[in-house]
Amino acid sequence: MPVDSEELLRRFEALGIRHVTHSHPAVFTVAEAELHCGHLPGAHCKNLFLKDKKGGLWLAVMLNRREVDIKALQKAMGAARLSFGKPELLMQVLGVIPGAVSPFGLINDGERRVRVFLDSDMMAADLVNFHPLRNDATVAMAPADLRRFIADCGHDARDLEFPLTPQSGP
Repeated sequence: MPVDSEELLRRFEALGIRHVTHSHPAVFTVAEAELHCGHLPGAHCKNLFLKDKKGGLWLAVMLNRREVDIKALQKAMGAARLSFGKPELLMQVLGVIPGAVSPFGLINDGERRVRVFLDSDMMAADLVNFHPLRNDATVAMAPADLRRFIADCGHDARDLEFPLTPQSGP
């Protein structure tokens, strides 16, 4: 059974992570999130749950305004032939539905299958905003606390510098 948002917030408390939770209508896209959460302070982010041709799993976490060229992203992350992970795999590994993907889902990745990449500009913000395992709320915290949470989940997050330029050739 995956960890729920209440247990996630208790983990933040146990780690001494300062955070603020904002409730809002459920959102499934960046555009919907902008409509309901755009007024909140801090960096607004999007998260891509990806799978490579060998079954490796990846989480790319970036500013929501980033346009992503998948070929450039896979090269920057050292992956091969990335595609979006299916909803069933997302639930199995991170314990969330599409629209609720965030680095907080790493709390459910006990096997440490997911490799995590964080947008370096996002990590330079004063606050970062993510869904707390459900898409009808947003949690704001300092980037250093996000990194500490990810490490506490047993993951090593690497920074990724954007913009990534499209790669030429096949």
